[in-house]
Amino acid sequence: MNTIPIKAWSLDDRPREKLLAKGKSILTDAELLAIVIGSGSRDETALALSKRILGSVNNNISELSKLSIPQLTNFKGIGAVKAISIVTALEFGRRRHFERQQVKPVIKSSLDVFNILHPSLNDLQHEEFWVLYLNNSNRVEAKEQLSKGGITATLVDVRLLFKKAIEISAVAVIVAHNHPSGKLKPSNSDLQLTKKIKESGALLEIKLLDHLIITQKDYFSFADQALL
Repeated sequence: MNTIPIKAWSLDDRPREKLLAKGKSILTDAELLAIVIGSGSRDETALALSKRILGSVNNNISELSKLSIPQLTNFKGIGAVKAISIVTALEFGRRRHFERQQVKPVIKSSLDVFNILHPSLNDLQHEEFWVLYLNNSNRVEAKEQLSKGGITATLVDVRLLFKKAIEISAVAVIVAHNHPSGKLKPSNSDLQLTKKIKESGALLEIKLLDHLIITQKDYFSFADQALL
C-alpha cells in the first residue's frame, strides 16, 4: 500500500507545523499522538497509525494509558522506542495533574477525596490501597500508597498505616482503594478491613473519617453510606 508521507502534505495539515502555526489546543488527539510517535511506516503515516491506535480504545485517552508497552508494540509500526514514548507522554500528563492540586488541600467531602486519589487509581489493572493523613483542620498532611496487590485484592498492614500517622502526628485518616472490575459494592473483606482500621484507630485516638472504593468513573464512600 502506498501512502502520501506527512512531509508531502500541505503545511497546514502537518501536525508539527500546525502546532507551531496555530497552537497546541487546535490539534486533535490523533495529531498530538502522531507528534509523539514521530513517524509511521512505509505503509502508513504517523497520523493514520495514531488514529488506528486511538480507535482501538474508542478514542479514550484514559483507556490508552492502560495499554502496556507489549500491548502497544502489537500495533504494526509501533516498536519499543515508540511505545515507550507514548507511555512517557501519558505519564507526564498524569503527573501534571498532581502538580495542579493544592499542596495541602482541606477535605470537606468525599468528593474532595475522590478528586485527590482518582488520578492515582482510576486506570490501574490491579488493586492499590492509599491513605490520606489529616491534621485537626482536616488538611491533608501526607498521601501515601500503603500497598498494591492483584486484580481482586491487596493486603493491608494496619500497623504500618498507623505508624505513619503517629510519626507525622495525624489526628485522622481517610483510606481508599480501587476496584479494577468497576464494581462499587464493598466486599465482605472491605467491610471487615474498615472495621479493623476504625477500631485500631480508636485505641490510638486517630479517627477513620472515610473509606472510598474508587473506579474509573465513580466512587463509593463508607461515610456517605453510614457504614462507619
